[in-house]
Amino acid sequence: MAIWVNEQVDPGGLLYACIACCDETQAQQCHQSFEENLTETQKATGWTARIRIVESWDEVPVNALKLD
Repeated sequence: MAIWVNEQVDPGGLLYACIACCDETQAQQCHQSFEENLTETQKATGWTARIRIVESWDEVPVNALKLD
């Protein structure tokens, strides 16, 4: 099973927001939203939006919103 994990990460590497789901289309839409919601100032200071795939819910950060 593939679980898509979307994360917004601050310049210090701390996880600011996280949403995980099993639907690729929903995950891609979420990633796009995370990207669009970062301001130019945030991007310039090192904020990032990333998407990754994990195989188990155990690999998803504890504070994630989990959609399945």
